[in-house]
Amino acid sequence: MVTNDDRQKMNVNLGYWNEVVPVHAGSKFYNMAGFVAGGNTLNTLERGEVGDVAGKSLLHLQCHFGMDTLSWARLGAKVTGMDYSTEAIRKARELASNSGLQANFVCCNLYDLPQHLEGQFDVVFTSYGVLGWLPDLREWARIAASYVKPGGIFYIAEFHPFAYVFDDESDHLSHRYPYFSKGAMHFEFDGTYADHDARLQHREDYEWNYPLGEVVSTLIDAGLVIEFLHEHAFTVFEQLPFLVKTEDGVWCFPDGIEPIPLMFSLRAYKMK
Repeated sequence: MVTNDDRQKMNVNLGYWNEVVPVHAGSKFYNMAGFVAGGNTLNTLERGEVGDVAGKSLLHLQCHFGMDTLSWARLGAKVTGMDYSTEAIRKARELASNSGLQANFVCCNLYDLPQHLEGQFDVVFTSYGVLGWLPDLREWARIAASYVKPGGIFYIAEFHPFAYVFDDESDHLSHRYPYFSKGAMHFEFDGTYADHDARLQHREDYEWNYPLGEVVSTLIDAGLVIEFLHEHAFTVFEQLPFLVKTEDGVWCFPDGIEPIPLMFSLRAYKMK
């Protein structure tokens, strides 16, 4: 159950997300000009594991300002994106217009989505840094599953919760955070992942970490059938400062070592 205290914490986070939208949109990290010119921001991993989306309906949960959503549209999907940041959805709609792409964008808290969006989809998609902003994983899974058509799929690619226990400011693997955390963790910080030098007014957030088993179990309890769960020793983001970027554009441990998983991906379907 999402409590009033949970929503207050989500509103603190919302202040951050609204503020960083223009920072992210103008950053080299997102390269918005390249996207408008025809780029696609989806990684080989999710494109390969989701499969062909041409002609399919796709719901993107927690879409930020919609670059991945619109990338699915470029691949032929009929897309809907949702996010609770008003600034993100405003930018997503602007980006769709500038890119000549068709998309529907919904602005609301994920836990209120059933009051704002009807219907079901061939694909429900979410990726990269999404679970940590959710205070109630079971309700998230229930809502996500409710939007999957019978015979449709749910797909998530996400940073591995075990990778989150390590110090992201250390030059070596060093334990810092609990794996089995209870409740929200409070952080104060400078900058943003897309621009470390950004000076923000909103300099705090609340985050949640869920063990991988809990993620899988809540999706099963929500009525989905797990098709695969993959754990990956590479990542699409510089999660730890000593990772190295490969020619393929992903980040790995140096010297070919693979001591821990950095990401996971999961695909599930709903029975017909």
